[in-house]
Amino acid sequence: MQKSLLLVPLMSFMLSACAATPPQPVEFTTMIAHWTDYARPEYLKFVEDAQPDVAQVGFYGGHYWSLAHTPHGAGYPAHFPKVGLQENRAFFRQLNTDLHKRGAKVVGHFNIEFLVGDPESKEGPRGFFKFYRELWDEKLLGPKPVADPAQLLERNADGTLIVNNSYSIGGMKEYWACLNNPHWRAVLKAWVKHGIDLGLDGYVINYFYRHNCLCDHCQVAFRDYLRPRHTAVELEKFGIADLAKHKFTEIVSWHDPAQSTPLRREMLRFSQIAIKRAFDEVFVQYGRSLKPGLILAQWNHLGNFSQISGDERCMLPGELWAKDEDYLWYSTGGAACYTDLPAGYLGEGTLQSRYLRGASGNKPFTLGKYEHTRVRVAISELAANGGAPMGFYTQFTEPLARAEIVRYYQFIRKHAAIFRHNRSHAEALLVYPRGKVHTAGDVAAVTKFRDMGDTLLNQHVLFDVLPDDLATPERLATYGKVYRVDDAAAPVLAAARSTFVLPTTVRVSVSQPAEGAALHLHLVNYNRIEPEAKKSAGGGIKDEKPIAVKSGKASLQLPAGQQVKRVRFYTPENLDATELKSQSADGRVSFDIPEFLVYSVVAVELEPKP
Repeated sequence: MQKSLLLVPLMSFMLSACAATPPQPVEFTTMIAHWTDYARPEYLKFVEDAQPDVAQVGFYGGHYWSLAHTPHGAGYPAHFPKVGLQENRAFFRQLNTDLHKRGAKVVGHFNIEFLVGDPESKEGPRGFFKFYRELWDEKLLGPKPVADPAQLLERNADGTLIVNNSYSIGGMKEYWACLNNPHWRAVLKAWVKHGIDLGLDGYVINYFYRHNCLCDHCQVAFRDYLRPRHTAVELEKFGIADLAKHKFTEIVSWHDPAQSTPLRREMLRFSQIAIKRAFDEVFVQYGRSLKPGLILAQWNHLGNFSQISGDERCMLPGELWAKDEDYLWYSTGGAACYTDLPAGYLGEGTLQSRYLRGASGNKPFTLGKYEHTRVRVAISELAANGGAPMGFYTQFTEPLARAEIVRYYQFIRKHAAIFRHNRSHAEALLVYPRGKVHTAGDVAAVTKFRDMGDTLLNQHVLFDVLPDDLATPERLATYGKVYRVDDAAAPVLAAARSTFVLPTTVRVSVSQPAEGAALHLHLVNYNRIEPEAKKSAGGGIKDEKPIAVKSGKASLQLPAGQQVKRVRFYTPENLDATELKSQSADGRVSFDIPEFLVYSVVAVELEPKP
């Protein structure tokens, strides 16, 4: 292996990445994402009616080149409408054109390393391996980086390829490309150019997994990572006597927190920095050199704040976290797609939303909740917390769901001044213990953070979330109360704060608009008639069955020097605003909250005191 092709030290990457010029921010408030049904004629009509800012659709990475030329591509995950690389290429080019005509930015899915196929079979090479050996078009993609595709893949300690059979698409196995391999990054660059040529505005990139790959590229890169971070004495504590000659028998990524060690956390941190380096080289530097302003996002996983064993960025240094990304996609998986109301479990993503908003610096984000039943709640909780509805399952083929999606998206569109470029207006801060995870793998601290967040939500405290390494004294000074996991078991509430008389099944937040003086109170109602089966995700919107909030009361603290001009009540179920009576005294405004079904916004319009 030529040394010139191996990775430069990752510390050099970190310095250069931090010096890169950040792209102009992208702002949007609604999106749709589809892996299936996007070839149906009614898809474009749905886009016309819902008018999303972003359509996340189409496949341009490993799934495309593994499956689009096979009859198995018609199934999970990509549901390609045609058979053949050229045929699907023509389809996506036209789809992107049609979406642009309807005012949507088009972001394509890009699987960065998960490959389906068989190097050999009775039919010859299949899937990705057939594409690479027989169907690679040099006029379209340039020359192949290497002759043998096996040279691109992750390897075990004995040199064999890492292989899985989890999905068995078309009876084929799954292989993983190594993101530390410069030849693989050359393949990715060819694929990035291909999608841009088909008219994409951006990519959402997924499968950011580094397994226990022990290839030469990973061995050299991990040594280069450790060298500037640890002295020889510290390395000896890891069992490394001579780093230059040391052959690692494991370089793990995600792992069981109970089995974590300082060295394993270094391996995880290295893995996530290495993945970030590949992302930046391929998409930020190369992709944006082809198309300035290329919209970029990562499809990551958070669940209910799973760390060490989940979350592709759990050990990533704060200065690299979401850097140069335009929006964030985080999946909550099966953690938030059902309710258990008697137990106080709302199946929500409110705390995750506030974490993403704070950690990213108010970038657009969405949650992939795999929620096809509580459609209105999924849209509302994102809209209420600065996110962009909705991450998945905008089921336009189901008439009731389609109607509500259109209704709620048009509500957001009509009141764009409330949502676009808004910022959180919070009176308290809950600090996320990122430092405890990084230094000690302390997932118990994350559990306590989560419990404290639930308590504050139940008590209708207006709070933001910020990781501890971003919680500077200047930032902390803007809040009336700061909560940390090292505090007493139960949060002590600030004496002076806004208060609300509402059920604990309602979540409360307040935002300020980009222009004008106002406070916008967002109310999301999770109460419903639950399915008979416990923890059931339901069978579609027919099982959402919200139970309306009959009434409530609010007493909001007003910004200094401001007085109330008027108070108005909005809800998606009513096209017209309702004027509310209010009372102002002692720097507060109080009003009754009318009945609402799932989501409402109360606009408290302000003006300077005379």
